[in-house]
Amino acid sequence: MTVSLDREILYPDSDGQPMADNTKQYRWIVLIKENLELLLAENPEVFVAGDLLWYAVEGSPKIRIAPDVMIIFGRPKGDRGSYQQWKEDNIAPQVIFEILSPGNRFKEMVKKFNFYNRYGVEEYYIYDPDTNELDGLLREEGDLTFVEEMDGFTSPRLGIRFVLTPETLSIYRPDGRKFLTTLELEERLQQATQRAEQEAQRAERLAAKLRALGIDPDSES
Repeated sequence: MTVSLDREILYPDSDGQPMADNTKQYRWIVLIKENLELLLAENPEVFVAGDLLWYAVEGSPKIRIAPDVMIIFGRPKGDRGSYQQWKEDNIAPQVIFEILSPGNRFKEMVKKFNFYNRYGVEEYYIYDPDTNELDGLLREEGDLTFVEEMDGFTSPRLGIRFVLTPETLSIYRPDGRKFLTTLELEERLQQATQRAEQEAQRAERLAAKLRALGIDPDSES
């Protein structure tokens, strides 16, 4: 009797590691991921993910990494347990963001760089919110190469612009709008709603005055 030694290869959805080491790192991951979702919402062929395992090679479940944020052009939006590249037309993530924390080790960051460099990432951005340092790397002549000056730099793929002040990093959409937190977006929405309500009230008061004068504000003549 012949016994088959072939077994189904498993690609776990989790590596057992936390998404973030602290609230500051988590806040930056969410800020970048959610604002990129909004920026790219109208393009059905761009997939944005945060802390999702990327398996680069079929049959090799140990060749994997979970970027803080990754963007893949040419792949549809939708839920995934992991990003298995061979099931995605073999398209590698083009843009990667990593947010550093005190727990990041030099050896770990070298490993990540080597992975992204080997498996085809085009743009790789690393931000340390504790030191307010931003590094960017672009693929040139086959390898990821450091960008000399990141203040004012614009991502070739995303069109977003990075601005460094002494206090923090600001990121701007191609139309000039700043990346905002969920709280800031809610505040903007509330302000816009209040302005709309105030305009409606002013219009109603004007209409009442016109009616008092015997003028029909709804008349087209």
